[in-house]
Amino acid sequence: MKLSTLMYHDVIRGPTDASGRSTPGAHRYKLDWPTFLEHLDRFADHATGAPVLAEDVIRGTVPDAAWALTFDDGGASGVEIADELYRRRWRAHFLVTTGRIGTTGFLDPEGIRTIASQGHMIGTHSVSHPNLRLLPWAAMVDEWRASAAVLSDLLDGPVTTGSVPGGWYSGQVGRAAAAAGLRLLFTSEPVRTITQVDGCLIAGRHALRRNESTARAAALAGGSPVAWGRGRAAWRARAVTKELAGTTYESIRTAWLGRR
Repeated sequence: MKLSTLMYHDVIRGPTDASGRSTPGAHRYKLDWPTFLEHLDRFADHATGAPVLAEDVIRGTVPDAAWALTFDDGGASGVEIADELYRRRWRAHFLVTTGRIGTTGFLDPEGIRTIASQGHMIGTHSVSHPNLRLLPWAAMVDEWRASAAVLSDLLDGPVTTGSVPGGWYSGQVGRAAAAAGLRLLFTSEPVRTITQVDGCLIAGRHALRRNESTARAAALAGGSPVAWGRGRAAWRARAVTKELAGTTYESIRTAWLGRR
């Protein structure tokens, strides 16, 4: 099964810290509204049908040309994003860092319920947005289980979809998600083929940055092998740097971005 999943974070009006995380790295993934609307308009022309949801993927009922939209972190802009998608009769996934619910720049419980009421999928993005690969097994499972439980209580229903914070995926992270009851986990690896770990489906995504061209975003939504291949090559290069830098990667990256 293949799926072209695009990963967004925040879509902002005004200051970049108005919604979501405020680190230099996070700012790279915050689109302005005109650019985001251009993306959506182009998707309507180039992608096949409407974006699918996790429930379709879990049932295995998606065609090879299927595509999906995800929004990580749970920034306050999620309500307006959800409204725009609902207006187009599209649905998306909003993956929430539950430890940030109700804090400045993030969704509150009412906002999460509003998004869910429009038919969008609410999922977990962990409790505290850690590098999950550095956690012991029990803590890793608890990040998934506790965050899903918070959202389940808010929505009065099961939460079985999640996304990996910071792109720090490993097989152990996937197994922990499965142990916590998740059925579908989105990573940051730009691949379309869906795999499985202990009964949990693992779906890659392509992260869209604020300077992403509309044409490239549309090619990704349309499943272009060239666009996805280039994204995969760039991701592999960054992955090597991550492995070499180890635990110092985030501090080095933050310092470098802060100087730009």
